[in-house]
Amino acid sequence: MANGAGAESDCRFSSLWLAPDPSKRWGELFFLAYTPFWLTLCLGIVVPYKLYERFTELEYLLLGLVSAVPSFLIPLLFVGKADSSLSWKDRYWVKASLWIIIFSYVGNYFWTHYFFTVLGASYTFPSWKMNNVPHTTFLLAHVCFLFYHVTSNITLRRLRHSIADLPEKVRWMTEAACILALAYFIAYLETIAISNFPYYEFVDRASMYTVGSLFYAIYFIVSFPMFLRIDEKPGDPWDLPRVAVDALGAAMLVTIILDLWRIFLGPIIPVTDSKLCLQPGLPWFPGHANET
Repeated sequence: MANGAGAESDCRFSSLWLAPDPSKRWGELFFLAYTPFWLTLCLGIVVPYKLYERFTELEYLLLGLVSAVPSFLIPLLFVGKADSSLSWKDRYWVKASLWIIIFSYVGNYFWTHYFFTVLGASYTFPSWKMNNVPHTTFLLAHVCFLFYHVTSNITLRRLRHSIADLPEKVRWMTEAACILALAYFIAYLETIAISNFPYYEFVDRASMYTVGSLFYAIYFIVSFPMFLRIDEKPGDPWDLPRVAVDALGAAMLVTIILDLWRIFLGPIIPVTDSKLCLQPGLPWFPGHANET
């Protein structure tokens, strides 16, 4: 629970972009400052110089570990001033990391199979896997999603300040439109960013850029406004169980929407059986059991 001095400090701090809570403000700035490290490593060194051509399963795993592990070690070893008086479990970066770990784990373990069956995607690089999904993607998704969601936090916080005086319905519609646009932009940008990596393939890349990005944006349409809620209201700090339940709730909602797309809209392009990743995969997908 915040003490009186902390609450007074929060009141004195005012920003249209940054969080009023000192721990959350420090955590968001740290995740933003950390992003150039893994982004340069992956998209500035490994991909342009085609180092991946010599990678085996071990090198791909090490790439994921080198990208993700420092995001935990740095704030743990070099404690920010805002976190120095807090228990580790009360620090925002810990809560944000837990939320993203759960959400991105579900995304990789389950939702990647929707990319296989709905979007015609496939991984062809050598990798050790869990549920036929490379371990490397679990690790890289963590730092990617941290960056996306912190960027969303700052954007939505600024938007809310800008529309604070508008009628409630107008505010709700404006924020919903902004979340949809931001989610689609992030999804589209990621698809473009990894287009030079040849071992993440699509049956129809043009369809993936347009319709597929909308499918991917479903993740963020749900997660962006939910992630923002962590420690956002002064005097309402979240504990780790609440963070975990919230992340699981967001993941379940995304799963439902993705499966409704699969059932009612189906693949965005014809996908041959050779492109499907059915074993071991999701048991409710076609190929595992006869559908009624």
